[in-house]
Amino acid sequence: MIRFFFENKFTLKNRKAIKLWLDLVAKNEKKAIEGVNYIFCDDDYLVEKNIKYLKHNTLTDIISFDYSDGDLLSGDVFISTERVADNAGILGVDPTNELHRVMVHGLLHYCGYKDKTLKEKELMRMKEDYYLSLRTF
Repeated sequence: MIRFFFENKFTLKNRKAIKLWLDLVAKNEKKAIEGVNYIFCDDDYLVEKNIKYLKHNTLTDIISFDYSDGDLLSGDVFISTERVADNAGILGVDPTNELHRVMVHGLLHYCGYKDKTLKEKELMRMKEDYYLSLRTF
């Protein structure tokens, strides 16, 4: 089950289609979604989580807490909608596309993909691009 929670005034369009798309991503990775919560928030809320749980006093667009067990994906994905919007502007990309990229990025972490090294980042970006191309909405 995929659930969406909002800690700010952000509105998410196409919720049902997004859930179906993320389920497709998991299935393509030979995984199943048991329970993934997407929490949309502002920078201040996410920095607070970043300090409290990761001891990082920095802005970020996403923090994910992975509770997955084997092939059953479970966790909490916190997304700063402010950071996503700012990053979209900096990168010159559509904000909705950037939001979807961040959403699938969190799920790919639960599938076992990392992004610490250059090689890992390249694979993660390739996976993100591929799954973004599968959206039908």
